[in-house]
Order: sequence, then structure tokens, then C-alpha cells
Amino acid sequence: MLIHWNFDPIALQIGQVSLRWYGLLFVGGFFVGQRILARMFRREGVPEQHADALLMYALIGAVLGARIVHCLFYEPAYYLANPLAILRIWEGGLASHGGVIGVVVGMWLACRKLQLPFAWLLDRMAIPSALVAVFIRTANFLNSEIVGNPTGGQWGVVFEAIDALPRHPAQLYEAFGYLLTFLVLRAIYARTGADTPRGLLLGWMLVLIFGVRILVEFVKTPQAAYEAGQLISVGQWLSLPFVLFGIVLLVRARRPASGQA
Repeated sequence: MLIHWNFDPIALQIGQVSLRWYGLLFVGGFFVGQRILARMFRREGVPEQHADALLMYALIGAVLGARIVHCLFYEPAYYLANPLAILRIWEGGLASHGGVIGVVVGMWLACRKLQLPFAWLLDRMAIPSALVAVFIRTANFLNSEIVGNPTGGQWGVVFEAIDALPRHPAQLYEAFGYLLTFLVLRAIYARTGADTPRGLLLGWMLVLIFGVRILVEFVKTPQAAYEAGQLISVGQWLSLPFVLFGIVLLVRARRPASGQA
């Protein structure tokens, strides 16, 4: 019943130029998210073209933030010794925690230009962001990267590009958790719409997304060389502040409307 996985990560090859499934899913997730955001804007009477502008801010912010955090927290020794290698994004190495920070910074810059309420926008962005996370973890599975620890369970996957051991499909665990998060957020917004308490969607997104990340890290191979043997992984340490901040937002969202900023 074991699955033997050996998927070709290259979707299209033209001479020396290759188009990878990871890139297609990464960018595709943002475009799907943009359409979701546009529908939300239409529902609340906000110009839909703002969603088009936000797409580039979010995409650029996510890539820059994810790259910087990966280099600083997962392979600091290598990138500090080879700073120009930070620019070689095509070689891989993106951290989701930095991606979230990068999107937040991008939205702050976009709000200054588009005259949108910053906290309001982050709440709406929470929904498509959860779906983008599903796309990215699915891409990681296709790439046979961020694999899980060996397992004796019948649900194990043999990533032939890695070794012959059946391993936890950690990428799919996370993707499933993120999909559930997306559905929960959509359900909340479908019920409350423009009256959604400030911080409720973002708070639930942070708690659920990074809560799932903390749990799945227990069955995931170490992503940083220096974390081998540690009880808490780098990914878990980085996730904790996001979960705590999400809890703060949820507590504030439960306060009476008159007490909200």
C-alpha cells in the first residue's frame, strides 16, 4: 500500500529554460487568491481593481520575506559567508514565516497608496492566504521536499529522490490542515461579511495555520542543520509568536464593538 513517489518537478523545458511545477503552483495560488479577494471587495463595495494592485504587492512581499527569513534562520552560516547567494532565489529556500511577514509589509505599503484600512485588509487577506499555503505545500510534495520522518505506517510515502524509506507525507498533512483553515475562514466570512469583527479572520488564520505547522513539525525532518537533536525545531520556535499574536487578536475581536480600534 506504500506510495512510491518520483514526480518530475519540471513542467516544461525549452532549451536551457525550465518551468517548474513549484513556480506554477506558487504564482497560481496568488492569482486564485486575487480572484477570491476581488469577490470579497465586490461584496463590500470596494473597487475590484484594488485586488489587482494588491496581487503584485503580496507576491513580491511574500518572495522577499520568505527568502530573507530562510537565509537568516535556516542556513545562516552559508548565506552570511556567501551573501550574494541570497539573490539566487531560483535555487530554492523560502520560509513561510517570512512570507507572511513580507505580505504584511506589502499590504501596509499598498494601503498607503490605495487608501484602504490596514487592519481591515489583513482580515480579508487571511482567507486567500490560507489557500495559497495549500498550493505551496502541494508544490513541496511534488518536489519531494520538506519530507517527513520515516514511518512504519501504511500511509507512508517513499520519496525516491530522497531515499528508499517510507516517510510521513508531512507536506500533505500541512496542506490538509491549511485547506480546513481556508474552509473555516470562508464559513466565518460567509456568515458575517462586512460585519466580521476586526481581527477575527486574521486571528483564526494565524492560530490555525501556525498551530498546524507546530504539530506537523514533530514528524518532519529537520530543516536547519543546527537543529538536529533539539526538542523544538526552528519552524516551531518561529510559529509560536504567530500563534500567540493570533490569540490576542481573537480575544480583542470578542470584545464589544465599542472597544475595538
